[in-house]
Amino acid sequence: MVENKKNIIDEDYQNKRYIYRFFKRTLDVIGSGIGLIILSPLFLIISILIKCEEPSGPIFYSQIRLGKNQKPFKMYKFRSMVVNADQMLEQLMKQNEVEGAMFKIKEDPRVTKIGKFIRKHSIDELPQLWNVLIGHMTLVGPRPPLKREVLGYTTYDKQRLIVKPGCTGLWQVSGRNDVGFEEMVELDLKYIEKSSVWYDFEILFKTIWIVVSPNGAY
Repeated sequence: MVENKKNIIDEDYQNKRYIYRFFKRTLDVIGSGIGLIILSPLFLIISILIKCEEPSGPIFYSQIRLGKNQKPFKMYKFRSMVVNADQMLEQLMKQNEVEGAMFKIKEDPRVTKIGKFIRKHSIDELPQLWNVLIGHMTLVGPRPPLKREVLGYTTYDKQRLIVKPGCTGLWQVSGRNDVGFEEMVELDLKYIEKSSVWYDFEILFKTIWIVVSPNGAY
């Protein structure tokens, strides 16, 4: 559980952490570039499996998310749902199992067979390495929200948007979908306050373990 303590982030201080941001960006470029090369065989295998299950559908799924300072960008993932998943969302909203400005249900009927596996092991998120390489995202940071989610944010919640969103973060290594929205916000703000290159490495190593031993992804 996250301590019930309200975090107020000093945005001006965060924007002036030039040395940290330089090393963080260096880590992002090197890490995402090496990751895309090393993981290319896995990308090929997953692509074939996705096409085998639903030949008419695309391999990748793109979605507009909001990044630093609510700037929109196109985020990429392996497609883990049926082609018309977005159209089915409105019918499923009442089944939402997560409180706050997020939507998650464990037995989502839109998820494909291969989708269940790649979501469980967070493999569906790997194409976001491209987002990191081109600068939309960072390896470690808050989860990038949808515009409709941010419409439900309070001023306090919006503090998580003063930094670049990440492929992984404190939320993902702390229970992920087992953690509620308010707790996720507190974890993100805690990360922003404590952020450092070494802290990023710590979260990245924990993320590797979670890929092997999932902790609540669905």
